[in-house]
Amino acid sequence: MSRLIIVSNRVQPPTGEGGGNQGGLAVALSAALRESSGIWFGWSGEVAEQFTGHINLRRAFGVTTATVDLEEQDVDEYYNGYANRTLWPLFHYRVDLAEFESGFAEGYERVNRRFAETLQPLVEEDDLIWVHDYHMFPLGRFLRDRGVRNRMGFFLHIPWPPYRLLMSLPDHRELVETLFAYDVVGFQTQDSLEAFHDYVVHEMGGTVEEDGRVVVGDRSVLARACPIGIDTDNFLEAARSPAAKDAYDRMRESANGRDMIVGVDRLDYSKGLQERFLGYERLLQQEEGLHGRLFLLQIAPPSRGDVQSYQEIRAGLDSLSGRINGAYADAEWVPIRYVNRGYPRDRLAGIYRAARIGLVTPLRDGMNLVAKEYIAAQDPEDPGVLILSRFAGAAEQLSDALLINPHSPEDIADAIQKALAMPLAERKARWRACMDSVEQQDVMWWRRCFLSALAGEEECSQADAA
Repeated sequence: MSRLIIVSNRVQPPTGEGGGNQGGLAVALSAALRESSGIWFGWSGEVAEQFTGHINLRRAFGVTTATVDLEEQDVDEYYNGYANRTLWPLFHYRVDLAEFESGFAEGYERVNRRFAETLQPLVEEDDLIWVHDYHMFPLGRFLRDRGVRNRMGFFLHIPWPPYRLLMSLPDHRELVETLFAYDVVGFQTQDSLEAFHDYVVHEMGGTVEEDGRVVVGDRSVLARACPIGIDTDNFLEAARSPAAKDAYDRMRESANGRDMIVGVDRLDYSKGLQERFLGYERLLQQEEGLHGRLFLLQIAPPSRGDVQSYQEIRAGLDSLSGRINGAYADAEWVPIRYVNRGYPRDRLAGIYRAARIGLVTPLRDGMNLVAKEYIAAQDPEDPGVLILSRFAGAAEQLSDALLINPHSPEDIADAIQKALAMPLAERKARWRACMDSVEQQDVMWWRRCFLSALAGEEECSQADAA
């Protein structure tokens, strides 16, 4: 196969820990890099006094990484600014939180130019280049400007917004035009793909061909929905580990006969955590008989603490969880266990398995792999029930979960009641249907499907088995 160059904002080199504590995306991409003797290029996460373009090359566990340090201004404008205070909220339908500052956009373009200038000398004639996520929209265009003619693909891990919402972004057309520098563009869901089609047709006068190519004037790109999965085999192995069994045993003992509802989310306004707490509170208001019989474990590691909107959501959740516990707790029972720390994937697997209900309620999410991990962790003979937001990308595949409107406290409360009362036969049937998708369309399937399209080979369909 051709050598593969992967480009992402941050590089996740393999740790050699057997994968139990390594993200599924990193596992899949690392495997592809080993197979092709490829390179993983991106920001080191370190800040330098001045950008020099110096590449830190490292090889570990068969994977070569190439990273660069950024200036503090680069991080403020490109990463904290345009990527996370402009694009992230806008693409998650929160235009009310988006900040449109010219300095952010200038920093975003500057850093992408610097990435292109630094990466270009590493590119060999037959390399395939695979660029990831919203931090890097214009990178392909800047590489083309520098004479790179290799096949290049781009995959967006977050949702693509409706075209009228996207039009609130200054220079929105210029951003979309940068995608036509790539040969293949991938989205998580059919919904995002259709939103991209709508923008191109209505705003750019383009057309969508039967083979999936999107054409504007003399330029075209193959655009497709290609949902990412988890590394199912690796996760199942982690779920059978001693660490997972220990976590399961500890949670069962701690539950003391009560039913556990679990939520695991990065602390972010897109995850619907406040709405989740309010839906759970509605259940406690309506069903006094459930008091003392169940609890919600919410694991929410902090993120982007230097962005004001993230500070506000953390303060709001602290207040809301305290109010609910203050109103309903007694000396022997606390209705919400709210934890601001992360756990390794093997221990999470044990926690998922111990939970009667997995509560996944994002207001908008590109995919949401927690939903798939919860399914994979279950006991096939006595599985828990997944309650899933209709606005998570995973809902397109996991349609046998209990799908809910996360904005509705009544919907959340009703779904919890239904899950608690669900007969074993129905729980097993719903779980089996979801697990089929998790097994067949895993992260390796996703990788093969995208790279086969990038290489110009026969494409996978979503119905293909892994």
